[in-house]
Amino acid sequence: MKITLSVDEQIVARAREKARAMGKSLNQEIRDHLQHLSGGDNLERDLEEFERLSGLGDSQGWKFNRDEIHKRR
Repeated sequence: MKITLSVDEQIVARAREKARAMGKSLNQEIRDHLQHLSGGDNLERDLEEFERLSGLGDSQGWKFNRDEIHKRR
């Protein structure tokens, strides 16, 4: 189904940039959001996305330290 929306051009431009940074088109990102909003989440797709993104970070040797996290400044 095709849907026509009225959206500010600047919002669309920023949304396109963010979608592109995530490796998606704005169209795909909107479809994903509508799927989520409708409650039709797909666990298998979510797991594939998790696996795709897992291990891509670089902590540069940093390890979680509970005391440092809770230090008051």
